[in-house]
Order: sequence, then structure tokens, then C-alpha cells
Amino acid sequence: MTRVEHLTHQGMGRTAEGKFVPRVLPGEEIELLDDGTARILAPSADRVAPHCRHYKSCGGCAMQHASDEFVAKWKIETVARALAAQGIEAEIGGIETSPAASRRRAKLSGRRTKKGTLVGFHGRASDVLVEVPDCRLLSPALLATLPALHDLTALAASRKGEVGLTVTESLAGPDIQIETDKELTGELRIELAALAQKHRIARLVWQDEQVVMIELPYQRFGKAQVVPPAGAFLQATADGEAALLRAVKQAIGGAARVADLFSGCGTFALALAETAEVHAIEGEKAMVAALDRGWRGTQGLKRVTSEARDLFRRPLLRDELAKFDAIVIDPPRAGAEAQVAEIAASTAPLVAMVSCSPITFARDVKALIAAGFRIESLVVVDQFRWSSHIEVAAKLMR
Repeated sequence: MTRVEHLTHQGMGRTAEGKFVPRVLPGEEIELLDDGTARILAPSADRVAPHCRHYKSCGGCAMQHASDEFVAKWKIETVARALAAQGIEAEIGGIETSPAASRRRAKLSGRRTKKGTLVGFHGRASDVLVEVPDCRLLSPALLATLPALHDLTALAASRKGEVGLTVTESLAGPDIQIETDKELTGELRIELAALAQKHRIARLVWQDEQVVMIELPYQRFGKAQVVPPAGAFLQATADGEAALLRAVKQAIGGAARVADLFSGCGTFALALAETAEVHAIEGEKAMVAALDRGWRGTQGLKRVTSEARDLFRRPLLRDELAKFDAIVIDPPRAGAEAQVAEIAASTAPLVAMVSCSPITFARDVKALIAAGFRIESLVVVDQFRWSSHIEVAAKLMR
């Protein structure tokens, strides 16, 4: 028997002996099993029955055994610890958690079997594929695509290999990208076209090649409608996106000229353009082109300029930043060390920073604080419900 001391930032329990154990909670007395899991001998008061019947076998969620109150507190404390590790104290203004059944984009896997097909998520640290017809995470629209994903697996999977199936809700219906090593033949094209018609798939992309486009798979960013490239980044839930956008809008206030760095297809830029001129910068040319088309096709927005630029290798320089009243920055998990250094050295008065990694967020904020910035507000956003993932949005001024 051993005791769980605390959870790591990845949601793993750490015992007094230094063992890492999944799906346990602090204070629980457990017996370690040979497969690395635990038998719970004395459960925590925060332990609850999982919401989903697939939880035991599926690896898609990590925290369904914990109460919502515990998860919210733990995620806030995880952000506070990351900041404290950099010597930063800040008041955290709560957490906004996306509801169940709200995930609008997911990557599933498919496999052919002797009896037909399997479509689902892998078990935790396993090659075993688990079907999830009653998943409590995916939106009803995504769950409704499962018959189509089974049909696609039958066509796209080889006898021994798996296919990746990235499915995204759009205003026009499912937007699906297939990852497979199977050759796309003329006969397959015909079959895929028929399948897309049958299941009302808006767009079907095979690897990077668009095979079928029945309707444009629009996403709405503010007033604008945008057709992102297949597989392009999209906030995981509409609720999470709205929470982050509210935080960013509150941060920039009445700024007239805004730089949106790591802009993607315009999640923030196009919404902010209702009140401000925006210069959007993103490394992927196809995403920049999608943003620009969305702006040009929307009436009533202020001017939005856009630029394809690798901000890791060529950050926006301090002199270039001088013409903006506010900077919005939403980098990938690695953070934006080079770009933050330029912001710190610039005369920029205001930064709205969004991050999906509390650790790199804290590192980057430390550099801004050293340059005279202070944290004015900070909120945690949990759009990856029942996972260890955490997002943060902050307003920094000097």
C-alpha cells in the first residue's frame, strides 16, 4: 500500500516513492498493480463515478474520476505554481470550463477487421482501439459522423494499417481529413465522392489533396466566415473560443491598431476588426490566405492586413511593433521566446497573451515583467474538459 502525494501538471499521481500513477487523486491510499495502474484502497472525497461508460478502456480523457470542483481548483493551482516557479505572483480571476459534449474537432483512428471496421480512440498508452459511440466529450454533430467514418475506414485503411480521421464541425457539415498510406486511385475517388454525398460531408481531404467539396466548410470568426485549410488549427470548443475572445477583447479595450501574432485563420483578428485595424501574422501561408479571404468577403470590418511570417525565426521587431496600440499573441505550446524578447525591448504598452502551456506562459511573462510590464488580469480557460490541458489568457500593461 502507498499514498498519492500530489498530481503532476500532466495529471499523473506521484507517490511518496516517486512512482507516477494514472487516474488517482492526492491523499488516496492505493495498491500498485503490475500494469502500472492502481487499486484504490481509500478513495478521496473528490473521487466521482466517471461520466462516460467508455472511460475505463478509452485513453481520450484523463480526469473523469475527479469532481469538476477538484479539476477546476487543480488547474488554477497548476497555473499559480507555474508562475511561482518564475517568481511571479498574480491574482487568477477564475476558470471558464467548456461543457460536456462540446468538442467540435477531434482526431479518431480507424482500422479494418475481419468483421468490418473499428473507429475510436486508443486506450491509454496502448495500440488497442476503443469504439466510443456514447462519448461524453464529442459534440452530437461529431458523434453523428461515426457511420461516415466507418465507411471511410473501409475504403481508406489497408489490411494491416490504421487511418487517421480528423473530423471538424463546420457551418456546412463535417469537414474530414484522412491520413493513410493507401494509394488514391481513380476508382477510389469515385467511391469517396459517392460516400460524401451519402453522408453529407462538406469537404473530404485525402492526405493533403482535396477529393470532394460539396459545400464550403465555413467557420465563423466574429462576423466573418472563413474556410480554413484542411486540418488547420481551430479552438477545440466554441465555448472555449468565446471565453478566450472575451478575455482578449477586455485586454485590448479601445485600442485602434492591433497586431495579432500567431493569428491562425483569424480567430481573434477578424473579431477584433469590428472595432480596430488589425495586422495579422501567421507562419502558414494557406491560413493567412484563408484569413484574408474571410476579411475581404465580410462587410463592416475595419482594415485587416495579413502576413505569412515565421515568428520563431523572424519575430516582429521592436521598431515594427512601435506602430501598434496593443499586441495579441497566441503562440503554440513552445511559447514565443524570441518574439517576446522583441516585445520586451519595444515601446509596446499593452499585451494580450493567450497560451496553452502554463510553463512557457510563465517563462514568457517573466521576460515581459522584467521589461516593466505588470499582469492586470489573468483567467484560466478549460476547453479540454477532463484532460490535463490548460489555457491561460492575460492582460499585461506598462
